[in-house]
Amino acid sequence: MFGKTISYAIQGIDATKIVVEADVKGGLFKFSIVGLPSNSVKESRDRVSSAIKNSGYNFKSYNYTVNLAPADIKKDGVALDLPTALALLKGTNQIKSEKLEDYAFIGELSLDGYLRPVKGVLSIAVAAWKDGMKGLILPEKNAQEAAVIDELNVFPVKTLGQAIAFLEGREEIAPMKVDKDLLFSRLNNSPVDLFDVKGQFHVKRALEVACAGGHNILMIGPPGSGKTMMARRISTILPDLTLEEALETTKIHSVAGYTSLRSGGLVLDRPFRSPHHTISDVALIGGGSYPKPGEVSLSHNGVLFLDELPEFKKSVLEVLRQPLEDEVVTISRASQSLEFPAKFMLVASMNPCPCGYYGSEIEGHSCSCSMMSIKRYRSRISGPLLDRIDIHVEVPSVKYEELSSLPTGEKSADIRIRVNKARQIQLDRFKGLEIFSNSQMNPKQIRKYCILDDDSKTLLKLAMEKKGLSARAYERILKVARTIADLDNSENIKTNHISEAVQYRNLDKKFWED
Repeated sequence: MFGKTISYAIQGIDATKIVVEADVKGGLFKFSIVGLPSNSVKESRDRVSSAIKNSGYNFKSYNYTVNLAPADIKKDGVALDLPTALALLKGTNQIKSEKLEDYAFIGELSLDGYLRPVKGVLSIAVAAWKDGMKGLILPEKNAQEAAVIDELNVFPVKTLGQAIAFLEGREEIAPMKVDKDLLFSRLNNSPVDLFDVKGQFHVKRALEVACAGGHNILMIGPPGSGKTMMARRISTILPDLTLEEALETTKIHSVAGYTSLRSGGLVLDRPFRSPHHTISDVALIGGGSYPKPGEVSLSHNGVLFLDELPEFKKSVLEVLRQPLEDEVVTISRASQSLEFPAKFMLVASMNPCPCGYYGSEIEGHSCSCSMMSIKRYRSRISGPLLDRIDIHVEVPSVKYEELSSLPTGEKSADIRIRVNKARQIQLDRFKGLEIFSNSQMNPKQIRKYCILDDDSKTLLKLAMEKKGLSARAYERILKVARTIADLDNSENIKTNHISEAVQYRNLDKKFWED
């Protein structure tokens, strides 16, 4: 006797179609699963058999063989429980339905036959829609996430018995629908605001420029100057997520198991990830025997914040170089090579020295570090990594007068309006080029979109010579100046835009080569 169902397995952040074949023969009891299953898939034998029995169906002592095709792809996770159970029941003629191959099935079975939610549902829903499946039958708690794919019928079920009743026509289940417009109307309700930060107006301006152009930024200042506080408010001024970005971001978070039912299954805000400095290479970049996305991919379309940058292991910082340059992480194994998207904005902070008070003007906080220890501390950050950070900004200590006064300045919502306008200008400029921000321009595009008049050229040349700026700073200044011009709604880059951009590279000589 033979039964067959359709399911999906996650490969990277995409889903691959899996055909679950069940062969049932007489003889001594045996239950084997073949087709490169992981341990979690092999353990489904006990879950499936108990769920079938406790749902009121027979599970006799036959010889059961379950094949997961294609057999040369590794399968991991628990999403194959439901399709395996249905294939076995079809193979033993306990399901009176010919619809099994019209639908895709996913879900983890509990021992009593109830369905538990699984990871990677959005990727599976996209794949099922592309493959022309009639519908996707899945656990009730996963339904909202899958239902954001309007073209796919998503049928939520609570138990194995309910799934069988639906397939046999004994129970009607309405397809789940999600109002995406309503979901996006709940955006921008963050409890924090840049208005809370007292003083530091030039740093807040630098953050605005960074968010508008997608530029990486490094904040350098003593402890207590507000670096972390401002970094954690960056998400309040980032440009709004588009639907395409939200879907792409949700796929990554769904595979990692981080999607929230409170947002209807969609990631609606740009991610903000802040890993501890003890993080390993694999946790940051992604990987494992069954590769999973790391922090750089979980930051896709958002922010990766590295607090106390020199405290991270040098090997960890060096693996950042490829995703910062290519906006993708490639995980290679003997049997496969997977890519995870990693288009993120790097925000980093650090002290000027090990004790944190080098150059501090606050009385009672003098630096106790030797010049050798300061140089050793700063050398933990390599030149190639610094080369990929567009903006370096100094964050001085806040004086008592500013701390004791009421907050002043603009609210995040007002800054975000300007950021959104500047980002839209860039989207229009780079339409059809697969570029979404000024920070992504290559040298050819810089020459095309960053044309300077004679006064601007003279100013930039003077800055390069007088301030001892490195050659690598040249393109960074032009990219940042282009963003400043966009914020100013100016078609051309002017001298004041170049002047401000140069200020964000002042630390090139003064700080790193002291």
